[in-house]
Amino acid sequence: MLDLVLLAATAVHLRGGVVATWHHGLAAVYIGVSVAYGHRLVHWADVRFAHRFAGGPAPVKPTGRAYARACWADVARTLLAAGIAAGIVLGLVALVGAPRRTEALLGVLPLLGVVCAVDLLWAVSCTLWPKPERTGTPGRGVPTALG
Repeated sequence: MLDLVLLAATAVHLRGGVVATWHHGLAAVYIGVSVAYGHRLVHWADVRFAHRFAGGPAPVKPTGRAYARACWADVARTLLAAGIAAGIVLGLVALVGAPRRTEALLGVLPLLGVVCAVDLLWAVSCTLWPKPERTGTPGRGVPTALG
């Protein structure tokens, strides 16, 4: 619901005659990330809160192929977030219908491409050079209280 309010407020603000700034583009990026990553972020926080305050199990940190699969799932989420943000930006540009006032919005699109490329490179690197399995021996892949 908050995403719809933010989108409506941004559209009304731009239709009111203001010149778009990077803040308007940030609203589009926020909405895209919220939709694509929202459920995962809430789950991440719930697991850590339950572990810290409610005696729940420790969060599982994937390694090896499981970590690579998680990275590829993140690529899909990032592409979804970027697609949603780009769609919102292009929709706002079309809605306003004044290219000079919406130039700053279009500046968000190359940034979305860079973020997608970096995420893709990370997933490829994690596939080619997987994160090593934890051994359970302090100093050999398992953090200790001192470091």
